Amino acid sequence: MRSGADQYGLIEDAALVLAGGKIAWIGAQAHLPGDYAALPVRDMGGRLLTPALIDCHTHVIHGGNRAAEFQMRLRGASYEEVARAGGGIVSTVTATRRASEDDLVAAALPYVDAMISEGVAVIEIKSGYGLEQDTELRMLRAARRIGQLRPVLVRTSYLAAHAVPAEYKGRADAYIDQVCIPALHAAHAERLVDAVDGFCEGIAFSPVQIERVFQAARSLGLPVKLHAEQLSNLGGAALAARYGAMSADHLEYLDEAGVVAMAAAGTVAVILPGAFYTLRETHMPPIDLLRKYAVPMAVATDMNPGSSPMTSLLLAMNMACTLFRMTPAEALAGATTHAARALGLTDRGTLASGQIADLAVWNCGHPAELAYRIGFNPLHQRIIGGVL
Repeated sequence: MRSGADQYGLIEDAALVLAGGKIAWIGAQAHLPGDYAALPVRDMGGRLLTPALIDCHTHVIHGGNRAAEFQMRLRGASYEEVARAGGGIVSTVTATRRASEDDLVAAALPYVDAMISEGVAVIEIKSGYGLEQDTELRMLRAARRIGQLRPVLVRTSYLAAHAVPAEYKGRADAYIDQVCIPALHAAHAERLVDAVDGFCEGIAFSPVQIERVFQAARSLGLPVKLHAEQLSNLGGAALAARYGAMSADHLEYLDEAGVVAMAAAGTVAVILPGAFYTLRETHMPPIDLLRKYAVPMAVATDMNPGSSPMTSLLLAMNMACTLFRMTPAEALAGATTHAARALGLTDRGTLASGQIADLAVWNCGHPAELAYRIGFNPLHQRIIGGVL
């Protein structure tokens, strides 16, 4: 996954040396240093080996489902209309508040297992369906437990600035001051937060309100990211860039000024085709502009109960190519190298000496096959921390 003439950095007839849970050497087998000649060898049978996949934007911790709203949208209701009718995020909040920590973990594990079965080794998990302190912290504790129960690295994002709960309807500023920021301090004190997220949108929070959350995150030394420009352009991506955000996500309505700001800040664009598909959107993210300004593009499932009930990162890669005309090489980099960067991880996402040995072995001959097939899982084996 280091750009070369073939865009993948693909090495034919390769050898890879593992030591201490990391990659010690990689290159053509014919060039294997003599120092490694006596090591045990596992022949992978000519299969494709890539970095393990990274799903850098998910909401797998939640209560209930929103199948009824799926039917509403099929009858013509928009995502915004569903939300304003009391559905959407707020309906999931009701179910999540009723769920215990054990309930949340039990509900999430099948989704996580599905992701692992497709070669995923890192999953970002957001809160944001509690919208009050106890449930937000309960969600984050459940996310931490997922990382203890499964061979997967979990990165948590605090997303209490996701929606205005019913009890604060019309009082978004009060919610930010009385719930969102105090709960952030409590979650940070428990070491439950790896990053702080928000939803900057007309049905959620304004840039001014999000900035107050970002200031609180900065005071705690926490990195930020943002749901931005999904349904309209409020300048959220530029705001995120001003705060050095790791990523700005969705971005269907992102303009050139926002792209330029992201490029200058090194902010990753997280492309989420599952939500675009589920909501039957038609306004595509500006892929060509992101390419023009060399903004790294990650790809993720956005797994959530409403707008992207999808666990397959391989399918997200295919959608990114089919719906948005990303190349298969861009899609694979988006689910490995750039996904790692979107989570602030520098020790994985490429095959290079010194990187964590999180690897996926595929029943494929070429990397383009990973984004090419639909509904087929070619995973042969995961290697996590050097362990088969």
